[in-house]
Amino acid sequence: IQPSVQEALMEGRPVVALESTIITHGMPYPQNLSMAREVEEIVTTNGAVPATIGILRGQIHVGLTNEELEFLASSKNVVKVSRRDLPYVLSQGLSGGTTVSGTMIAAHKAGIPVLVTGGIGGVHWGGESTLDVSADLTELGRTPVAVVSAGVKSILDIGRTLEYLETQGVCVSAFGESREFPAFFSRQSGFQAPYHVQDEEEAAELIDSALGLGLSSGVLIAVPCPQERAASGQIIQEATQQALSEARSKGITGKELTPFMLQKLNELTDGKSLDSNLALIQNNARVGSCIAVVLSKRQKARRKGNLPQQGNTTPPQPVVIGGINVDFIAKAQNTVIL
Repeated sequence: IQPSVQEALMEGRPVVALESTIITHGMPYPQNLSMAREVEEIVTTNGAVPATIGILRGQIHVGLTNEELEFLASSKNVVKVSRRDLPYVLSQGLSGGTTVSGTMIAAHKAGIPVLVTGGIGGVHWGGESTLDVSADLTELGRTPVAVVSAGVKSILDIGRTLEYLETQGVCVSAFGESREFPAFFSRQSGFQAPYHVQDEEEAAELIDSALGLGLSSGVLIAVPCPQERAASGQIIQEATQQALSEARSKGITGKELTPFMLQKLNELTDGKSLDSNLALIQNNARVGSCIAVVLSKRQKARRKGNLPQQGNTTPPQPVVIGGINVDFIAKAQNTVIL
């Protein structure tokens, strides 16, 4: 863990985890590097500490230096690392960008409750037959981290993705004025989110409640792309169908499919999709940072006794006191020893 991130965690200051697959596989160099630095700056400006998570030479890094960001952004043969890839990549001393799934695991182990990304993975078209379902969805069902994203990537089957998230027990909420579930580049998907929070305060309260319950599942906060830079839903839909046809004809599947689709969409939309991608990740960084700041304040207030305690999910543990030079039996007056 980078010292500045470790210090913030020790002091209870807000920290925002950032995934790195968007750097290694989502954008071309050097746009990916400038984007990564700008997103970290947005997080800092809004009162939180950025912690970009990546894997360098077989070691998970929580928080990256400028040199480490440059290395990931410019390297050609880095791995796209999800839950299943972690053991192999670490054992072989490889480097890679962590997906939402991989980033959630590292963030949770480091004690970071909020993660910002562009858009999560989901159920691919035809997934009911191929079972091509992103590990991001199952990770949200098993790891208690809140993910702030522009919904699900528009190249995916959004309806089935929402159904799968429900099956995984993931609390999904739209952010802002509408319950419309965003579709990454586009503000409209044609689907409604199950729930809706209007601002950072409500979002932080929702996340705080979920963490306090100890459900071991995550929360998805779906933030629409800013209106002025959102791409037309029809243009994206037409480009998506064309890119999907080309992917099928070339036999591109699995984890290679999403990077191919995003690159193809950028070509077919004359850069409009990339512009929207940059806008939404910047907006998500701002919103996610503000949520992390409010959440941190709530947690600090609870520690000071100004908020009601969440239900404690850990049962009291026995305390054993012993020493070779001490031999006596003590009986406590109270049944609970604090």
